[in-house]
Amino acid sequence: MTDSLRACKLLFIWQFHRFKRFLPMIVVIQVALAFGIVYGLAFLIPHIDSTTALYLATGAPTVALLLMGLTVVPQEVSQGKLTGRFEYLSALPIPRLATLATDVFFWLAAQLPGTALALIVAAMRFHFGLRIGWTIVPTILLVAFSGASVGYGIAMLLQPQVSMQLTSFISIGILLFSPINFPMERLPSALQAIHRVLPVKYMGDLVRWSLSGKATGSIGVAFAVVAGWCALGLLTSYRLATRRR
Repeated sequence: MTDSLRACKLLFIWQFHRFKRFLPMIVVIQVALAFGIVYGLAFLIPHIDSTTALYLATGAPTVALLLMGLTVVPQEVSQGKLTGRFEYLSALPIPRLATLATDVFFWLAAQLPGTALALIVAAMRFHFGLRIGWTIVPTILLVAFSGASVGYGIAMLLQPQVSMQLTSFISIGILLFSPINFPMERLPSALQAIHRVLPVKYMGDLVRWSLSGKATGSIGVAFAVVAGWCALGLLTSYRLATRRR
């Protein structure tokens, strides 16, 4: 356990030095993304009621976490496979999922300022009261690792060019057709059936409950589904990372 934590710490420092020149720009982009999700989507809805405000205010951080896991993390893995960085890290005597954990924590740290701003902007824009409790920390970590483990697995399974295109396509689907910024009842019945199996809707439920104290679904079911997808994603990622080539 100590060796794993030390490996993650050293990889985090290495990651910081890789991006330290671009880190301010990365933070600004994350802030702009979070701001746009909250404020930009509001232009599509002329009259915002309390339910819509609840979904938009709490949906923004959920979407940002998913985009990080399903876009940034697999792109990092794909670029590493193309440049040889992934093979170099795989040859080191470190746990195979240490790179995944490091990527998640690094990009999560870069994303937190944007997420915090999104919540402040949402509260001011929609006159929405947030009730942030201690559950927000494990919820954010669970959602972040669930999305990142799926993205990592995709990047490990497919060729870099294919995985980057696929994860970009998935991100568009999350933005447009996932019940995060709106209730699931607005979707066609076929998409509702799909989202009852996928973890996206349940991620939105968990984040919404953690930030507002209002449950739009069964929290127990949401936690079980997201935790199950997270465990499956981590197990699949580990098997793919340790398989013989």
